[in-house]
Amino acid sequence: MSRFQFVADHLHAFEVKWLCAGVEVARSSFYAWLAGAEGRAARKAADEALAARIRMVHDEDNTYGAPRITAELNDSVPDGERVNHKRVARVMRDAGIAGYRRRRRVKTTTPDPAKQKVPDLLKRDFTAPAPNEKYVGDITYLPLATGSNLYMATVIDCFSGRVAGWAIAEHMRTELVEDALKAADALRGSLAGAVFHSDHGSQYTSTDFASLCEKLGVTQSMGGVGSSADNALAESFNASLKREVLQDRSHWPDSATCRRQVFRWLVRYNLRRRHSRCRYSSPVSYERSHAPATLPEAA
Repeated sequence: MSRFQFVADHLHAFEVKWLCAGVEVARSSFYAWLAGAEGRAARKAADEALAARIRMVHDEDNTYGAPRITAELNDSVPDGERVNHKRVARVMRDAGIAGYRRRRRVKTTTPDPAKQKVPDLLKRDFTAPAPNEKYVGDITYLPLATGSNLYMATVIDCFSGRVAGWAIAEHMRTELVEDALKAADALRGSLAGAVFHSDHGSQYTSTDFASLCEKLGVTQSMGGVGSSADNALAESFNASLKREVLQDRSHWPDSATCRRQVFRWLVRYNLRRRHSRCRYSSPVSYERSHAPATLPEAA
């Protein structure tokens, strides 16, 4: 309770000058605070209405923090009613609303020594001037209640962060990463001229994968052995997937549930989830705004 509120609550019992003296505030300041009561009530009501709108967005995706929620809110109202992200953050804080954060870190991949010499063409620059020019990829495990794992390989566009190709299997053989790259090639129509960057996992250094890249017109790139920072975009994606789908759980109950939930999340990730790298639009929307006639819109 503020000192001004204390004075207001005890006006019926004591004189203002004594109350103000007792809590060490100036009477003029108290009367100014009292005169602003109507404005404070209006602001409180507006904040409560905004909190209700924030909860609707947060209930749909509890991983959203203030920046993404602000973008979601501003997309649904006229320009004159746009809300500032600092106000959204304040209201969320006051209402106890927060984006989900995983409480523990999980190591996802362990690079293997390289079998062939492939240069690092990205040098930790995970951006691109246009879609379908630079990709990163990785393998992550998806833990099951049985103690076994599924494995997922991805092909992620550096321009938008879009997952252009992925594959899930019960193994980590080279076919897994080949299937993911083939899926990206099918989505884009062609990967010819693109760079694909990965770690030195044995699947990516294999002769079969190198042959597939050559066939598709893809130039391979690899970071340093044992350096996760050299493939940070893919590592970050893997962490987001597990954090946002599993949240506080440690595993999926079964293979079918895992596949279904990961697929649903990937579709949302590409089509609806707001990304800071895309100026808080979705990857597909961001690509569409830059190349409306050349890239397909499927997830």
